[in-house]
Amino acid sequence: MPSAAFTTLGCKVNQYETQKILESFEEVGFSIVPFDEKADVYVINTCSVTSQAESKSRYAVRKAGRSNPEAKVVVTGCATQMSLNKAEEMEGANVVVPNPEKLQAREYLFRAYPELARLVEEDPAPVRESKPAGRTRATLKIQDGCSVFCSYCSIPYTRPGMVSRPWREVLAEAQKMVEMGYQEAILTGVLIGAYGPETGSEGLGFEELVTLLAKESGLHRLRISSIEMHQVTDQIIRLAQEGIVVPHFHIPLQSGDSGVLKDMNRRYDQAMYLELCQKVQSEIPDVTLTTDIMVGFPTESKERFESSVKVCETVGFLKGHIFRFSPRFGTPADQWGDPVTPQAKQERAARLTEITTRTGKEVVRRFLGRTLKVLVESRPGKDGLWEGTTDNWITVKLSGPSTLARTLTWVRLDEEKDGVAYGELATEPRPGLTPLTVSG
Repeated sequence: MPSAAFTTLGCKVNQYETQKILESFEEVGFSIVPFDEKADVYVINTCSVTSQAESKSRYAVRKAGRSNPEAKVVVTGCATQMSLNKAEEMEGANVVVPNPEKLQAREYLFRAYPELARLVEEDPAPVRESKPAGRTRATLKIQDGCSVFCSYCSIPYTRPGMVSRPWREVLAEAQKMVEMGYQEAILTGVLIGAYGPETGSEGLGFEELVTLLAKESGLHRLRISSIEMHQVTDQIIRLAQEGIVVPHFHIPLQSGDSGVLKDMNRRYDQAMYLELCQKVQSEIPDVTLTTDIMVGFPTESKERFESSVKVCETVGFLKGHIFRFSPRFGTPADQWGDPVTPQAKQERAARLTEITTRTGKEVVRRFLGRTLKVLVESRPGKDGLWEGTTDNWITVKLSGPSTLARTLTWVRLDEEKDGVAYGELATEPRPGLTPLTVSG
């Protein structure tokens, strides 16, 4: 039987979609092999969020061709769609699948190479059901598309329109995840808070869907992958207070400067962002915050960059994803050029990384002496320790028996090293801390 290998660039939505494409290949008997091994078919789900992501996508295509020059290379995803938008070829690709049709990648392949379809039909292999392979956390896509049009972002051009999955379909998939052994689901989408009946959910809004999943899916944890500031409503905060979603929110900042945010076509300013973070931290016990921040936007001066520094210091993020601006074809910011030098971008990224690394360690230290429930995810590494995460996204390492695999267990956090908490197995939680508050 033919073999297929898969790789994903970019976001959790892409990761979810790659898994669905992989399952469609398994359904007809393809054997799945690692991407760095020789395969008959390579499927590459590309990303275009930055020029670096786009370069990595093209490198993956070239790598597939080197691994097996006779292989059929299938490309899809945002970088692929951007190439289609620009009427450019994806060098090395044999089959190009438009982003909105990526889940039909197998059908695109079979139409282009019917001999593969005949081979599968004539010599079907036993169908294997995908298993979590030791994983404890799954990604559950509930929504796609964006129509916000931030001035720097290509997503509205590569994932046009907004679509919400029917809630019955989402619930059924969540219940299937439980049957497969998953304990936690990360709810994901391009603009997740926009989930609702006006785009196909068949009656439920985002908060209602989350509540339904908590009550009827059987999952132990529900985590929101990323949510826009203005979509963190009082209802969302209540869901975290009640334990329906975990006390961790990833709220993109992008810039801490109000002028830059306006140029980015973001829907908030610095004061609004800080007010929300203070509200979340004061009202949700044990909550932690993570974020995305761009450096080097065309209108980001040295003085404006200091506003991002201020927000990072004030909020005290657990983690920060710092990335550098690069012009994206077709976006308004593409017309403004790229005036901030690479050196300045590098220096600004390094400074914010240093700050968020430091504040992350400070957040972890606040929980030392506490007993928290940890989802044990990976088997012991070279240090002989298991690794897992608390519900508020703190990475924990501990020693313990083989029965810890893929369990939720109480752990007392004793020490912080490089942003990781080290702890010991415990039987009962200790009294909780008071809610965290914004410093400064």
